[in-house]
Amino acid sequence: MHTFLRRAAVIGGAGLLGLSFAAVAAAPASAHVRVDPGEAPAGGYTVLTFRVPNESDTAATTRVEVSLPRDEPFTSVSVEPVAGWTATVTTAPLDEPATVHGATVTEAPASIVWTADEESTAIQPGEFRRFSVSAGPVPDVDRLLLPATQTYSDGTVVAWDQETPESGAEPERPAPVLHVTDAAGQDAVGAVGADGSPGMWLGAAGLGLGLVGAATGVAALARVRSSRPAVR
Repeated sequence: MHTFLRRAAVIGGAGLLGLSFAAVAAAPASAHVRVDPGEAPAGGYTVLTFRVPNESDTAATTRVEVSLPRDEPFTSVSVEPVAGWTATVTTAPLDEPATVHGATVTEAPASIVWTADEESTAIQPGEFRRFSVSAGPVPDVDRLLLPATQTYSDGTVVAWDQETPESGAEPERPAPVLHVTDAAGQDAVGAVGADGSPGMWLGAAGLGLGLVGAATGVAALARVRSSRPAVR
């Protein structure tokens, strides 16, 4: 019995290892500024993480700016501190007032700028950095473009602001895109509270999985005991 379990564990581990290698092989070769996750439910708050790679062989990335939607704005944005970087959220008046959760909004966060405090904390060649924000409520639209601008220590400025056409062919400098799902999806993985913390459903889900695991273990133990010969 124990030999069988050991063999199963080895086979399972080999399978997971194979999947890991496959995932690495399937990763895109191009390095773009991207936002993770790529989707969020309408009406809720979500944590957005911008992954910024350095594509220069000689210069460091010293500044990153993300432009936020104006027609369908986020009314609340808070940033997660990044060691060695200073984040600034700029608020600006809207061209036209927007209604959010029944309230009229006349101004909203317009952009977020992260600036390296010194050269040593900038994103060096061959490196990348993550910048996370909690934003919401997520507007009830199909998708949101979040254009980013990347500035290098040699003065080079790269704008990641191109929209992917309907044909699906990715442009050279695609803008980060957040796809918005139906509001009912707020119970799915990724929903967070206004402070960026996981929702209460995570505790219930964890408890449910724990009960299922316990029941499965008891059933397996019963099968093992029933298969053993009686001791006389």
